[in-house]
Amino acid sequence: MQEQDYRSFMERIERGEKIEATEWMPDEYRKLLVKLIHMHAVSEIMGAYPEKEWVPKAPSLRRKLAIMAKVQDEMGHGQLLLRVAEDLCAPWGKTREELISDIYRQRVKFHNVFHMEARTWADAGVIGWLVDGAAIINQAALLETSYAPYARVLKRICAEESFHMQHGENIILALAMGTEAQREMLQEAVNYWWESLLFFFGPKEVTPAAERMLHYRIRIKTNEELRQKFLDKYVPRIWSLGLTVPDPQLRYDEEEKCWRYSEPDWEKFGRIVRNCMGPKSQERMALRRRAHEGQLWVREAMIRSRALMHAV
Repeated sequence: MQEQDYRSFMERIERGEKIEATEWMPDEYRKLLVKLIHMHAVSEIMGAYPEKEWVPKAPSLRRKLAIMAKVQDEMGHGQLLLRVAEDLCAPWGKTREELISDIYRQRVKFHNVFHMEARTWADAGVIGWLVDGAAIINQAALLETSYAPYARVLKRICAEESFHMQHGENIILALAMGTEAQREMLQEAVNYWWESLLFFFGPKEVTPAAERMLHYRIRIKTNEELRQKFLDKYVPRIWSLGLTVPDPQLRYDEEEKCWRYSEPDWEKFGRIVRNCMGPKSQERMALRRRAHEGQLWVREAMIRSRALMHAV
């Protein structure tokens, strides 16, 4: 029976149909989805921390309000994605509480950029402009995913991320048109984040897990295709502001129709993601633990209050 179910399932995938949470799916498909969506959710949550640190230090009230709204959006995205992951985890009985606690128990990875330090206001701008820009390229490709609940949530996330990118771009433009010191700070921020941005998309080679995701149309683009799309879009924009890309090897190969670039330090960034050895990894995970465990009583009180309301 399962063999017949699998054939029917793959025929639907190949026709471009989308799978709902209540429909039959292979265990491998479910596990790959959980791995991807769990990491995406956690990255949204941990991605709020670098900019959260700038809420009290932003240079004006308008900037404080804008960055605070962005932080709230990122946390909301994480919660939406965790709901999708929780539904997929139903056969194993894993709850959203456990999916969140996996962050500080180091049972789930999150993107390398969110282990890094946001040292200056220009760093906060680059996160909004280039990091969120890279995230939009990733997420827009996932809109075509074969899993319907993920695709629906991504529509909202992509729409809001486009505002986040514009927020970052606004900061960047203000600095680029500012004083010489501000332009130097902006160039230093681009230098600091560039290698992390190249690593953000993952390794060039198609790993076995990535190959299976492509097979099931969970993903439809390879890491390198996405990285090339990022370079196509943002290298000309960086140059248009009179900034330089900190890579003397960077060039567009007209014959091959692709960008040639210096490889990031795969081993260094791999250690950061695998072992949480980045400049801010342990500090941010400790903050996540305090927030999650310290507010447990609030969540429990809300659950009891809801149960009482239903009982009346």
